[in-house]
Amino acid sequence: MKTNKEPWWKRSVVYQIYPRSFMDSNGDGIGDIQGIISKLDYIQKLGVNVIWLSPVFDSPNDDNGYDIRNYRTILDEFGTMEDLDQLIREAEARDLRIVMDLVVNHTSDEHKWFVESKSSKDSKYRDYYIWREGKDNLPPNNWGSVFSGSAWEKDDATDSYYLHLFSKKQPDLNWENEILRNDIYEMMTYWLDKGIGGFRMDVINFISKVEGLPDGKVGQGQLYGDGSPYFMNGPKIHTYLKEMNERVLQNYDVLTVGEMPGASPKDAQLYTNPANKEVNMVFTFEHMDLDSGPFEKWDAKPLDLVALKHNLEKWQHALHGVGWNSLYWNNHDQPRVVSRFGNDQEYRVTSAKMLAICLHMLQGTPYIYQGEELGMTSVRFDSIEDYKDIETINMYNSKIEQGIPEDTIMRGIYAKGRDNARTPMQWTSDGGFTTGTPWIQMNPNTTEINVEQALNDSSSIFYTYQKLIEMRKQHDIITYGSFHLLFPNDPKLFVYKRQTEKEEWLVISNFSNSTEKLQWTSCEVDGLSGKVIIANYDSLEIDEQGISVRPYEAVVLAFERRL
Repeated sequence: MKTNKEPWWKRSVVYQIYPRSFMDSNGDGIGDIQGIISKLDYIQKLGVNVIWLSPVFDSPNDDNGYDIRNYRTILDEFGTMEDLDQLIREAEARDLRIVMDLVVNHTSDEHKWFVESKSSKDSKYRDYYIWREGKDNLPPNNWGSVFSGSAWEKDDATDSYYLHLFSKKQPDLNWENEILRNDIYEMMTYWLDKGIGGFRMDVINFISKVEGLPDGKVGQGQLYGDGSPYFMNGPKIHTYLKEMNERVLQNYDVLTVGEMPGASPKDAQLYTNPANKEVNMVFTFEHMDLDSGPFEKWDAKPLDLVALKHNLEKWQHALHGVGWNSLYWNNHDQPRVVSRFGNDQEYRVTSAKMLAICLHMLQGTPYIYQGEELGMTSVRFDSIEDYKDIETINMYNSKIEQGIPEDTIMRGIYAKGRDNARTPMQWTSDGGFTTGTPWIQMNPNTTEINVEQALNDSSSIFYTYQKLIEMRKQHDIITYGSFHLLFPNDPKLFVYKRQTEKEEWLVISNFSNSTEKLQWTSCEVDGLSGKVIIANYDSLEIDEQGISVRPYEAVVLAFERRL
């Protein structure tokens, strides 16, 4: 149970802000830091105590800020360093900590390090990046980029190739270089000394590559090889993270979460075990791939709830008492969960609340993405011309070249495109995001789904999130209780228990639009003795035998533990 030295982040809830789309203070159509400051009271009202701020650093914006040109300068359209200092102070005054993105697998190709690196093979910055000679006028290996195309770009001036796992304007850094690592650690110290509360580390498990960079396997219908076995969770990743902790992080009381595609629960045990001194928690992606087809994320299919339950159970068990989980449905790279795993039409409000209750009763630190607390939905723009995301645009162009029908491509974009998460925050019925033209179109349903409406409705999704956040601060069972999955193969109901020595909570969630009957005896509880902790319907349909779980219903019942 609780110890005297409980890390503060174990009872925290994090609110992610995508600055470009949160609030515009000056009418240029782009969200900014002063806009965030103007809405801190709203975030405080929600009850979270951490804000994860997606990148606001100087950037050409090839990948919306994840291509950093200068780690110690703020992009003009977001404001100034003085604005950011003010944000940190204003947040602290409201008991909010600011966690910032650490993007150190790659930089922008306009970063001074890369400009110098490509200027000459003799540059002192040459080895800051991963350069290789070509083979018979072909790239050094067959790896494909995450953003389509080859992962290599030829530089004619030095007649050699540099590696970019993402956009060609995002060259990968060479972590083998100790001088580079020292520069990164100095940069991290600079930000922590400003008073930020930690880092979300972008694709941090990509920073160690296998020596020799072998060719990857070419899958069915693929043009390039899969290099991920040679750059995900690479041979020196633990060495680098331990060094980072020793040199920087151990000197501060901060939250660290590593974005780690391809990390297994076994990997996460190593990354998050406090004894290893690496990171506090990781972002896993396994549960985000369960509605993807066999070949790629754009090949969308309906959610398999049984697979989701087994996956979350695996992570809950693997890290219980060992490390720590992060919990999320949404972020800037994912479609809106109410459109994805819920029902964003007839049952939008009900299913959004159900999804919130189901996730927030798990063990770990929950992350809420801006607008999730309103039940914001994914969007369908009329044309590819309306989309801004480089991953989406590159994929579209590549598939058009392959002769794939446009309507097939657009179905994938509607289901999985990252711009689903990036439409502006819906403050009022007419938007309220900007007095100008937004950088990306608003979702037209802002007329019905917005902050103003939510705050004025005591039964809104917002207040369900507010209550869940408050419960986490009050109840030890949420933070420390064990997890036990019931009915693992039920295709509609997600039912689990959280248990301590003295109590147990039964969490029931219906992921379908049909009413399902649940028997108390099969749950091994005396249902009528249960205390309702939280629910998304005004009343329950229960009797001595069981409960009728209505469409997208969620309820948490507390019982004294029967030993």
